Amino acid sequence: MKKLLVSIVALGFSTAAMAQAATDFASVDTDTSGDISLTEAQVVWPDLTEDAYKAADIDQSGSLSQEEYDAYLAANPPAVAQ
Repeated sequence: MKKLLVSIVALGFSTAAMAQAATDFASVDTDTSGDISLTEAQVVWPDLTEDAYKAADIDQSGSLSQEEYDAYLAANPPAVAQ
């Protein structure tokens, strides 16, 4: 029984760690361009609209810098699947 409980707790921690890693800038920047495209951002926020993305792109460069991404992430944490 203890072994099962430890396994369940460990699985919970590893799942939480994977969810956190999935929103890390470097993990989301899959093409390693140094910016986050709309398509890359939609992996974190599947319902992200182009208008919302453009609003997050403060400098209007067409992509999110790490600072813009971090600010959007802080204001809009992704839903955690349960």
